[in-house]
Amino acid sequence: MRTFLEFEKPVADLEGKVQELRALATEGDSVKIEEDIQRLEAKAEQALQDIYSKLTPWQKTQVARHPARPHCMDYVKSLITDFTPLAGDRKFSDDEAVVAGFGRFRGQSVAILGQEKGSDTEARLRHNFGMARPEGYRKAVRIMELANRFGVPVLSLVDTAGAYPGIGAEERGQAEAIARSTDACLSLKVPNVTLVIGEGGSGGAIAIATANHVLMLEHSIYSVISPEGAASILWRDSTRAQDAATNMKITAQDLQQLGVIDGIVPEPMGGAHRDAGAVLQSAGDAIADGFQRFEGLSGDEIRAHRRRKFLEIGRSLG
Repeated sequence: MRTFLEFEKPVADLEGKVQELRALATEGDSVKIEEDIQRLEAKAEQALQDIYSKLTPWQKTQVARHPARPHCMDYVKSLITDFTPLAGDRKFSDDEAVVAGFGRFRGQSVAILGQEKGSDTEARLRHNFGMARPEGYRKAVRIMELANRFGVPVLSLVDTAGAYPGIGAEERGQAEAIARSTDACLSLKVPNVTLVIGEGGSGGAIAIATANHVLMLEHSIYSVISPEGAASILWRDSTRAQDAATNMKITAQDLQQLGVIDGIVPEPMGGAHRDAGAVLQSAGDAIADGFQRFEGLSGDEIRAHRRRKFLEIGRSLG
């Protein structure tokens, strides 16, 4: 059963009526019922288009967090063949919030880093809702060092509300682990491409997203802090998250205009959760294009491009 967001209520009402009519299709005048179904489906489609043509930043935040949205492992299963996961940071333990390993993307060997939120209660708890601990970032560093050593490009799939803020994580050096992972990204002599598939929250995202080519799905978000966190700091009122989202410039469209990201991957009407197959195909094409841009460049040129890209962010704003 489809989960609707609050602002999608007009569509939910229409689709609910369609389901009711379908249940009655075996009774009475089936021809008349079918006509009514088609009319309501057309109205629902139009209502969906009207809503998604003018989403606010806060509504995009809700879409980015939709529980049925494709997660990291959905992309891995669809886009990567021969995926071999690697576990552990060789220092403390494994962190299942971070998916890491090697596989083939359209025939090319790649290293994969991603943040997995989980698709049900059990999986969400196991993956800690996609919020990585220090060992997750140290595992990412380990994978990037291997990729660099063997000349394998790196693909990162970002979907996290932020790094895990627990006491244990801080005791084990959360900030240091994030910094070293970010530095590992910057130091790579192989191309790295990042796709923000849902939420790109704070240092928890940038630790694996400091890439040559950064992409976002159309309705994903990418920000230095969550709207709720920003509202709590600015106004001491987390209920003003909507105001924070509007002012923070967290949407893909805003960030492309600001030069923070390099491209936007379109989503099906109604969001990625309405047609996972279509968005997975579009994402694969965009990732392939991203890697192709760096073919023929030396390791030093690739690293210099990445560092220059991040140093230049914001310069156009004066």
